[in-house]
Amino acid sequence: MTLPPPPTAPATTRAGQVPVDPDRWPDVARLPRASALRTAVARRLVERALTRLPLRIRTGTSLLPGPTPPGGHGTVPTLTLHDPDAFHRRIGADGLIGFGESYMAGEWDADDLVEVLTVLARHVDDLVPAPLHRFRGAWVRRRPRADLNTPDGARENIHRHYDLSNELFALFLDPGLSYSSAVFDPLPAGPAPLPDAEFTAAQHRKIDRLLDLAGTGPDTDLLEIGTGWGELAIRAAARGARVRTVTLSEEQLALARRRVAQAGVADRVTVELLDYRHVQGRYDAVVSVEMIEAVGAEFWPDYFTALRRLLAPGGRIALQAITMPHARMLATARTHTWISKYVFPGGLIPSPEAIARESAAAGLRIAHDQGYGAHYAETLRQWRIRFLHQETAVAALGFDPVFRRMWEFYLAWSEAGFRAHYLDVRQFLLTADAPREAGAPAGPTGLAGRPEEMP
Repeated sequence: MTLPPPPTAPATTRAGQVPVDPDRWPDVARLPRASALRTAVARRLVERALTRLPLRIRTGTSLLPGPTPPGGHGTVPTLTLHDPDAFHRRIGADGLIGFGESYMAGEWDADDLVEVLTVLARHVDDLVPAPLHRFRGAWVRRRPRADLNTPDGARENIHRHYDLSNELFALFLDPGLSYSSAVFDPLPAGPAPLPDAEFTAAQHRKIDRLLDLAGTGPDTDLLEIGTGWGELAIRAAARGARVRTVTLSEEQLALARRRVAQAGVADRVTVELLDYRHVQGRYDAVVSVEMIEAVGAEFWPDYFTALRRLLAPGGRIALQAITMPHARMLATARTHTWISKYVFPGGLIPSPEAIARESAAAGLRIAHDQGYGAHYAETLRQWRIRFLHQETAVAALGFDPVFRRMWEFYLAWSEAGFRAHYLDVRQFLLTADAPREAGAPAGPTGLAGRPEEMP
């Protein structure tokens, strides 16, 4: 287990905030530099945007009512500002990164965090007046070059998230430790967390659909890119497949090997610490579940080329991917976001168009495509409820209040993205195109308007 480092400096607290260790959370502990003018402009833009949305804003004893809900029914969520000056200063300096850091610092709260974030996600393109969109570069940061998913960079990026602690993930995932969207039948209706057996059954339903797409059965040679904690490999082996699964997470590697042995399928499953670019061989089936989001746009050609190279004649690829609209992907592709800074460094969620173009460039075609966005929203709700119920256990692992607020915000923001249809999750079946005749054009060599080529 990789625990967070112990504090080496006293935590700092301002009125209405959680204690913040300045060594562990330097950008949360201190307010960013921002001119009075920039902060004032941010305050004006934020107030203008929020008061037009179905939200209520509470500052001290002041409550600004939001618009009436559609149809005049229901209530609107409330965003409470504990430290309005700090809140606006952070947004003025760092935009949405500052918005997230302000929550981590305890400078604002919400009576329904997911609903507040869902409203913002639905109106993300309306938060800044259209004439000011051309000045977006003044408020956003470029992604750090150090976060690029080169072979060395990818291992470090994976380490920063997936090697936090196996015990942490076990506190909120289902007992099978599946860290991707489940498929429910039906979608749960009540607010309570599902029993473990039902949650695992929903995860197994997702896995089984992917294995069916890949044509996995007795004697199938299957490659999994992105092991997780081994549940898919175990389930494929139970069908009689021979499984090779690769990961860059040392924590996942160790636990996946133990779980494979405990399941009695170690003779049919090999778990390796290996980059997908370095895998050799040919396989009847290749499965990759929510791995492409961590690849980075610069390396999508490498990823799809590897998938094609590793596929045996007549083989099938089952790919599960989170997606976002193409225009939104292009707009954010080079932007350093709160998620890329604190949760998933180096990653980028692709659009369905990007997947179609990049797979076609590698000689693959999409034979099946189905979305499950509502199921991911529910999966994230289940994780968030379980995480919040385990607050004491999370703290006992050494994770401080700032981390806990960060993780809650990450889960809530992700859930809101799916509820607002800003995000989707899709299962694709990819198959190899027929071999081209000698001298025939190779087709597109990459994504038109590829993010790294955008201004």
